[in-house]
Formats: sequence, structure tokens, C-alpha cells
Amino acid sequence: MSIKINKLEIENVKRVKAVKIEPSANGLTIVGGKNNQGKTSVLDSIAWALGGEKYRPSQPQRDGSVIPPSLHIVLSNGLVVERKGKNSDLKVIDPNGQKGGQQLLNEFVEQLALDLPKFMQASAKEKANTLLQIIGVGDKLHELEQKEQELYNRRRTIGQIADQKKKFAKEMPYYPDAPKEPISISELLRQQQEILARNGENQRKREDLRNLEIQAANIQRQIDELLAKQAIILADLEIAKKSALDLHDESTEELENNIRNIEEINIKVRVNLDKEKAEEDAQDYANQYAMLSVQIDEIRQAKTDLLKNADLPLPGLSVVDGELTYNGFKWDNMSGSDQLKVSTAIVRKLNPKCGFVLLDKLEQMDLDTLREFGQWLEQEGLQAIATRVSTGPECSIIISDGYVVGEEEPVQSPPTWKAGEF
Repeated sequence: MSIKINKLEIENVKRVKAVKIEPSANGLTIVGGKNNQGKTSVLDSIAWALGGEKYRPSQPQRDGSVIPPSLHIVLSNGLVVERKGKNSDLKVIDPNGQKGGQQLLNEFVEQLALDLPKFMQASAKEKANTLLQIIGVGDKLHELEQKEQELYNRRRTIGQIADQKKKFAKEMPYYPDAPKEPISISELLRQQQEILARNGENQRKREDLRNLEIQAANIQRQIDELLAKQAIILADLEIAKKSALDLHDESTEELENNIRNIEEINIKVRVNLDKEKAEEDAQDYANQYAMLSVQIDEIRQAKTDLLKNADLPLPGLSVVDGELTYNGFKWDNMSGSDQLKVSTAIVRKLNPKCGFVLLDKLEQMDLDTLREFGQWLEQEGLQAIATRVSTGPECSIIISDGYVVGEEEPVQSPPTWKAGEF
């Protein structure tokens, strides 16, 4: 059950002479009036009464008053809070008549409820951190954000390197007619030697043919004597002719050209290999970039899920990139009413027992904004006591010269003196 202010009585505090207010339990109670009439003094008095000595005004006693400040607040839980006397000492009495002190008040009075503008004027990061801490995900979200930033920086570096590699590879020349691997001089010489060996074997066979032809001629002259031998030799001759018929010498011209141009060819090969390596490097970095992008997306999803599942004080409230957002809008793009809603909801979440907030200087808001904010307060069962430089119908009470208009201290008529009478 949240605790609210049922009634307050203030005398001789700052600009207030004597003010009594019974604020609405739910919704917006606006203290109106012109400047320097005591509106803000009402809020300062409540903050001092409930918040303790750190809210004590530097000059609490009203100028021109010989009577010390007096504060009397009745809370919805039955507690009565008073500050009276020369030192304005605090007295807290519970419904059973037992006395208490500031420690008892601190259990249900949220400090930001007494000074809501302090939250509203905080930086975007401070607002977001306040929300994250009260819903219990601040540390985990900070850890995810650090990891996301680390991966983002790494991905950015990888992307820059990938772009450089790709550009470098694109600018390099390429020789499509060059071999895939550098040519070895020893390999070319080995191939040349094998061809020369095969050609030497062919030459040997040709020489054998010539020798057989010579022998055949000699045998022909001696045919009468060597008929038997002639038959054998002729048979060999026939065989030799058939063997020599299919022989073809291999050319070494290509190898000889390669040997002569080996360095030029190898330069092209190395250039091609360097280009392929640069393209492989660029693709490798591109793959790393894509992988890091997936990891960053996973972390961002984890952050979204973390906040989605958190016990947020207001539907539509979130933290994006370290800043508070409401229905997708950052703080500086929220309407005045939404800023008040967000601030009040966060303060309530800080201490659910505290059912009220104090708001100063609402004159910057138009009547529609005030009405919308007041309706939201009623819907949420919250109490807000606010000031506004106005004497219009939106004001719950109007203060003038330290009094509630219509409840001013009656003016005492000066005594009528007659001669001879005392």
C-alpha cells in the first residue's frame, strides 16, 4: 500500500504565512498563484518535513515573523509528522501514539519524490542507469554493451582491412596465360635431357638400319654363298624398317623458349599468386566481418530480450544505446507529459511505498498536457503536488502573499479609543 499525504499545515516557512491543504489522494493537486507568493515554499516545506535536515532551507523562518516555523503533515498510514519550536525539531507519531524519527520516514519517503526535477534534469546516461539499477539488469546490460562495443570495434578494424585488401588485389596486374606455379630451371633441364635421350635412342636405331642396309648390300654380292644368311638378314631388315617407320623426333623448342624466358614467366606467376593471395585475404576478412556482425546482432538481441523480460515501471519504457526511451522516443523528443510520466513511474519503482511526488514550475505545460498527466496519475493511483504560475481554474488552490486565497488571516480592526476610557 503506497503512502500519500492526507493533509498538511504550514506556518511561517520562507514565504508562507499560513497554508492548509488537503491534496487529492490520486491525481494532480496544483498550487497556483503569481510569482513570489509562496508556492515553492509549500513544496520546500513538505520536503523539509519528510526528507530531513538536508532539505532544511538556509533561512526557514519567514521574514518579519517572530513566530518560528511550524509544519504539520498527516500521512495516509496514520503517521503525523511535525516540526515546531525554536529548533524545528522533528516529531513523528504513529497511529498507536508511539514516537518515531527520520529513520521511520526514510522507509517510505523516496528522496527523488521530494526533488523530481533532480531526476528530470539528470543526463540521459544517468536516467538510464537509474532505471537499469532499479530493475536489476544494469550490470548484465553493461556487460553486454561492453562486449558489443568490443566486437563492434573489432569488426570495424576487420572491415577496414578487408576493404584495403580488396582494393589492393583489384589494382594488381594478372597474367591469364602464365602457369599456376613458378617454373623450375632444373625441371626444364630434366625434361630436355629426357627428350634428348629419347632422340638419341632414335638415332641409334637409324644407325642400326644403315648398318643392316650395308650388310644387306654385302650379302647381295655374296648371295650365292650366303643364301641362308641373306634370308635371316632380310627378315631383320624388314622388321627394322617397320620399327623406324613410326618414329618421330620430339621438339625441344618450347622447353628451350621456357628456359630462355623462365624469369619473365616466373615474374608473371608470382604476380598472379600474390593477387590470388590478396583476394583470399580480402575474402577471409570479409568472412570475419560477417561472423562478427552475427555476434553483434546476437548480443543486441540479448539486450532486447533482457529489457523485454525485465520488470519495467512503465509499458513502453526501455534503454537503447545507453539512453532512456519511451514508446521509441528519447528523452529530448518526449512530450512534457511523457517526461513526467516516466520520471514519476521510475520514482515509484525506486520505492513503491512512496505514493506521492512533488513538482515545481509546471507553468511551462499547457492545459492539455496537465490534464493528460493528471488522468495518468489517477489511473496509476499516484498523488502529485505541484506548483504553477497561474490563477486559472486548473489550480486546486491559489496562494497569495503567503495565504490560500479565501482563507486569509482575518484582518483585525484597530481598537476605537475614546477620551477618558482605558
